[in-house]
Amino acid sequence: MSVKTNNIYGRIVISDNTIERFISHVAIDSYGIVSFVPSNFWQKIIGFFKYRSFVSGVKVHTSGDRIYINLSVIVKYGVSIKAVVEALKVSVKYRVEKFTGMIVDTMNVSVIGVEK
Repeated sequence: MSVKTNNIYGRIVISDNTIERFISHVAIDSYGIVSFVPSNFWQKIIGFFKYRSFVSGVKVHTSGDRIYINLSVIVKYGVSIKAVVEALKVSVKYRVEKFTGMIVDTMNVSVIGVEK
């Protein structure tokens, strides 16, 4: 799927893969986030076969002008997980909405582990 919109200059189409890559760059810059991990076995299999087109731990679903985001992350040891996740959600939501011009409807963050 992809996000589609029209403006005075023409039609804009942004693929889910592009949004996933953008989110991965935004989120890895957030304090306390170490890395992304596949949230389940099937994401590992897909990542194995898709090589570069797949962003591990980031899943985007779009419907109309709404974006639904699922993140699976590893958090740095010793930080407040709640504070890191809340900051991550605010940062990603703001930057994705500015990037796409669409609304981030739901964002789920799964903390898979903690790492030093």
